[in-house]
Amino acid sequence: MVFSQENIISEEILITNNSIQLPGTLSYTNSLKSQPLAIFIHGSGNVDRNGNQAKVNINANYIKQLADSLNDRGIAFYRYDKRSATEENLKFMLEDMDFYNFVEDANLAVRKFKNDNRFNSITLIGHSQGSLTAMLAAKKDVDKYVSIAGVSDDMGTFIINSYRLYSEEMGNMAKEQITELKETGTIETVNPALAHLFSKPNQPFFITWAAYHPSKEIKTLKIPVLILHGTTDLQVKVREAEKLHEAHPNSELVLIENMNHVLKTIEKDEDNMKSYYSSDYPLSTKLINTLESFIKKQ
Repeated sequence: MVFSQENIISEEILITNNSIQLPGTLSYTNSLKSQPLAIFIHGSGNVDRNGNQAKVNINANYIKQLADSLNDRGIAFYRYDKRSATEENLKFMLEDMDFYNFVEDANLAVRKFKNDNRFNSITLIGHSQGSLTAMLAAKKDVDKYVSIAGVSDDMGTFIINSYRLYSEEMGNMAKEQITELKETGTIETVNPALAHLFSKPNQPFFITWAAYHPSKEIKTLKIPVLILHGTTDLQVKVREAEKLHEAHPNSELVLIENMNHVLKTIEKDEDNMKSYYSSDYPLSTKLINTLESFIKKQ
């Protein structure tokens, strides 16, 4: 059944994690007594609840489009501004640069709705970096877990291997810096080519992020798991999804033809990056259909 947007109720909700503010939007249809709820966990960067990043002019709007699409199918959706997207949070974030803070934010979102009678299940959808965040948060009070464009290795290994796709020299350079960071807790002289990753403020965060190995963490999940990946994803290769599936053989793996990293259907190579900066490109229909089927499955 497809519902009209006129039947969708939208609520603005503010969740706080100590001094951190996490404003978000809950949307659901008023035509059902009880419905499944999807909570979206964003990827890296200052991603807002719509899937946009003001500082780098990304305006794909993909999270908002996904919310609207699943609402149309009778699935409630909660999305919130990542802590790094809210200007007021930045001074508090610098006091505690720990990756697990993202997990605690997700846990708070789950707790907000776990006893809400409007919803009969909670599915966490983790995108890119959020795949790991949601994976860690999905160990309690969650009924189902979805990874979209998630990586399978720890972040240090992933970065080294990603750079090696371009050149062995870059891969070795990254390995050298990451090894120093892991062994000493800092990088004395950051290579200018890697400054965007290993600036001094980022180094404590990177250490805590790289401490987790997604292929190990996913094995601990006892709930239904869906792994999704687009074949035109420029940022994360399909092999990452296949390795996650190998680590959790009971999971469902769906590779989506022509879907890119921001969940859009891409027919021409030149449109791939353009879709990051415009909301005009459509979401993958197969993505929406697959999510609906998985979330509603009894």
